[in-house]
Amino acid sequence: MRRKGYMRRNRTLFFMILPAIVYFIIFAYLPMTGAVLAFKNYNYLDGIFRSPWNGLKNFQFLFAGGKIYRVAWNTFAYNIVFIAVNQTLQVMTAIFLTEIGSKLFKKVSQSTILLPYFISWVIVGGFIYNIFNYEYGALNNFLRMLGREPVDMYSNVGAWKYVLVIVNAWKWVGYGSVIYLAAITGIDKQIYEAADIEGAGMFRKIFSITLPLITPQIVTLILLDVGRIFKGDFQMFYQVTGNNPLLYETTDVIDTFVVRSLLQLQDVGMSSAAGLMQSVINFSILVSVNAIVKHVQSDYALF
Repeated sequence: MRRKGYMRRNRTLFFMILPAIVYFIIFAYLPMTGAVLAFKNYNYLDGIFRSPWNGLKNFQFLFAGGKIYRVAWNTFAYNIVFIAVNQTLQVMTAIFLTEIGSKLFKKVSQSTILLPYFISWVIVGGFIYNIFNYEYGALNNFLRMLGREPVDMYSNVGAWKYVLVIVNAWKWVGYGSVIYLAAITGIDKQIYEAADIEGAGMFRKIFSITLPLITPQIVTLILLDVGRIFKGDFQMFYQVTGNNPLLYETTDVIDTFVVRSLLQLQDVGMSSAAGLMQSVINFSILVSVNAIVKHVQSDYALF
């Protein structure tokens, strides 16, 4: 009876959360049944559940060529750098916006840095191509104007490691800073007023008040990012590089490798094995890191 009364009193809240629950059931939980394809020799005639089992052969085929090790390392390394760079810039941007005195400048700045989040990776890929194109790209036109030799960026394997980090930060820093900006805004203003009375400067307040009080939000967002550390942003890596084979050495991640293999080989089982492997590794890393955080500071853990 208490449960029914509780649900009746809060039925409006339950109706508000219902679309999110339905979304995750349809697009997150129901597709998990397709994980059985990682252990089957899939064919279109028998379908997902009637196709014959083949044990771990899909995983053996996935690791046979050796390329999976390189793309797995690329995925892991990129995500580590993305977490470090993006989280640092997001916190710095939020603090910078908080310290701005002019409301007009603050609104303009916040809108400007948030805008890239709403731009499709397809459009971003077009921007990058028009900058780095060898024949008529903005970069080479500028170099020719200075009397310098043009640069063939689409065959320069090493340069794209930095390009992707910069583009990813440009895309996500504005969106991430909004979360930290909300956290900073929620800090009691009396704490800053007391610090002003004590004669604390801006940097003293940032390092002694702001950063310690938003540490729980920082840890939570890092943990969420760690839970996707073996999952690459397919749209970014595919669209920004133009799926250029010359750049696979440093720009190929698990997601692009799997999609390309699926398109070329039509091997659904191997693709499912790669996806299942990603999910299991990500889950294991998330649980492990969360356990470490819980041991150090239990209040900062996700669960």
